[in-house]
Amino acid sequence: MRRLLPLLAGLLLLATACTTAPDPDPKPRGERWLPKPGLAWQWQLSGRLDPTVDVPVYDIDGFDHPASTVADLHRRGRKVICYLSTGAWEDFRPDADRFPKAVLGEGNGWKGERWLDIRRTDVLEPLMAARLDMCRTKGFDAVEPDNMDGYLNRTGFPLTAADQLRYNRLIARLAHDRGLAVGLKNDLDQIPQLLPDFDFAVNEQCAQYTECDRLAPFVAAGKAVFHVEYELRTAEFCPQARELGLSSMLKRYELGAWRQAC
Repeated sequence: MRRLLPLLAGLLLLATACTTAPDPDPKPRGERWLPKPGLAWQWQLSGRLDPTVDVPVYDIDGFDHPASTVADLHRRGRKVICYLSTGAWEDFRPDADRFPKAVLGEGNGWKGERWLDIRRTDVLEPLMAARLDMCRTKGFDAVEPDNMDGYLNRTGFPLTAADQLRYNRLIARLAHDRGLAVGLKNDLDQIPQLLPDFDFAVNEQCAQYTECDRLAPFVAAGKAVFHVEYELRTAEFCPQARELGLSSMLKRYELGAWRQAC
């Protein structure tokens, strides 16, 4: 993993970026970015980053990329979302040994990852705050907190819907305290309760599972829904996505550079 660049260097790079490229969705000074429905995006979490995709929004891994990468994307006129796993532990992260074994549950289906006991906010809040500090220091505009629906899965803990609401709101507050926009990842069942707390949504495969209508409250509230499918053809989901106002594209599961937008 690359070391974090000093705060001053990150801020200087960000300042340079802001003066050399148009902003896809400008905001007044002191306010966080609020992405609007219909913004095209790129989501790349593996492989060598391709910064040349002509879209206004990039979603990239927060740990894997230094402040210079974020600044370069800003110079190209992009807003940049910081991908983090906030509901699951990953054994390959540089802070992995800071998580006590007591909060590590069952595997979540991905190699090296285990669900977290989100009830233990006494342990997790400072760890997640540090991760969000990293996103802010690197100059990201927003955060995509992943694995935020553990209560619907076999985690090894008796998590409830109330536990999930409490934890998701905590993550949203921590992001907002740092001036970052924050997206609700999946967790469709709790959209009615969490809509006021989140600035946009990120969804996987709502078309495949006939669930895209459930994301309509975000669009109705003027908040973007960044959506991907993996197994359907674009002809099968893009017409509905356009009708609903989703920002949709086809990706491969590894989330490399390849994309096919609606």
